[in-house]
Amino acid sequence: MTEPADTFTGRGGWWVAGQAGLSVAVCVLGIVFRGPTGAVETAAGGALMGLCALTGILGVLAHGRRLTPFPKPPAGTELIQQGIYARIRHPLYTCNLCGFFGWALLWGSRSALAAALGAVFFFHVKARCEEKWLRERFPAYRAYEKRVKRFIPGLW
Repeated sequence: MTEPADTFTGRGGWWVAGQAGLSVAVCVLGIVFRGPTGAVETAAGGALMGLCALTGILGVLAHGRRLTPFPKPPAGTELIQQGIYARIRHPLYTCNLCGFFGWALLWGSRSALAAALGAVFFFHVKARCEEKWLRERFPAYRAYEKRVKRFIPGLW
């Protein structure tokens, strides 16, 4: 039985809760299990945090007032294919992943790094679920996903 589209569960709310849990885990693990860092880790972590900010800001700007934390698109929305979405299908997930890995590197935390690696699997599965909903809602999504990579322009 499927949940009504306007409920927490029907909109994919458990994905939102899981993402929030991962965010808290990476942040706390980074601080609690801090390790040594060198110039390379600091530079790489800083660069990833910069990419996090860039993809996050551009993703939010592309959505404008239509932004929602839920992965299932609500009725009456349109498929966004411009701006950063012309290069990455899920820039806000890329934002999270860059932030998670950047945070882990800046704190030198192997535990946070392990959680960030787990987040790669989480966002891959979440994106596949969301893409199923997007294909159901938008017939043009199939052509879009053939043109634009999921998380990294030109690669993945």
